[in-house]
Amino acid sequence: MESLDLRVLEDALQWARAGHRVELATVVQTWGSAPRPPGALLAIREDGQLSGSVSGGCVEDDLIARAKAGWNAPSTAPASPRLVVYGVDQEEAARFGLPCGGTLRLVLEPVSDTGWIEHVLQRTAAHRLVARTLDLRSGRVSCRDAVRGESLVFDGTTLTTVFGPKWRLLLIGAGQLSQAVAQIATMMDFEVLICDPREEYVCVGDLPGVQRLAGMPDDVVRELIPDAHTAIVALTHDPKLDDMALLEALKSAAFYVGALGSRRNQAARKERLAEHFGLSADELSRLHGPVGLAIGARTPAEIAVSILAEIVQVKNAAVLRAHAEPAQSSCLTSS
Repeated sequence: MESLDLRVLEDALQWARAGHRVELATVVQTWGSAPRPPGALLAIREDGQLSGSVSGGCVEDDLIARAKAGWNAPSTAPASPRLVVYGVDQEEAARFGLPCGGTLRLVLEPVSDTGWIEHVLQRTAAHRLVARTLDLRSGRVSCRDAVRGESLVFDGTTLTTVFGPKWRLLLIGAGQLSQAVAQIATMMDFEVLICDPREEYVCVGDLPGVQRLAGMPDDVVRELIPDAHTAIVALTHDPKLDDMALLEALKSAAFYVGALGSRRNQAARKERLAEHFGLSADELSRLHGPVGLAIGARTPAEIAVSILAEIVQVKNAAVLRAHAEPAQSSCLTSS
């Protein structure tokens, strides 16, 4: 579950609380070249306002028309979840903008009870995975803890979707490069955190949506308890700050750990971390440095692009590996 889809749930919750009628559409199966993957979400308000997407646009237009028609005629207003299929033949696929004859199956459900949305948002905000199951026949919803590797399951009558925490990025250092990385990362919907204890940088880089964390970097990393949805990048060029943060980061569950510096500096850094702090070869092998993809970047903005590109590359590879591995035994149902 992408964090953009969590934003769809946030919008649906806000609209429902404000008294609007809301319907959720979930992509459950695709064939051919479908625009959005299974699990993608769309929220539709009774006035036609949308949050999220399930296609390139034409399907959304039809969903708006369906919703308005139902809500304007109370006797036919949607009362229970239902399955809708688009693009069953070439003509319909072309009509709805599905490339290469793609087919899209959606589950549509009216949002009558927001309790499960609140539950999912609370759990994911605490960086926990949640599996939510919908019974299409009764409309009943249940939630439980999920484990990494679980994915969407739809058998025609029940739909289980997995909601994961927002991807987050901790930057060590608040200089010009960190600011450029933070700006791009927020546009990509990362939760961005910056730590820099240097007095000269206390007032630098107050960016919208970016949280400053007080304290020494190694303490901040430990307190953050990095998980598999966390990336950590050291950008101060000061070994006293970067090395201590990396010492904690490389022992954590963070999916990505990177550090600024030349190949010579990285070799010296690994030697220090091994000799003075006892990091193993496996732990040191997790360090991405020089940080970022080799795209010939020179300016802070270009280097920021290379860093985020590598983080996304590693993130997506980790997601594919998690989905390929068999899920472990599921957790107990949570209240």
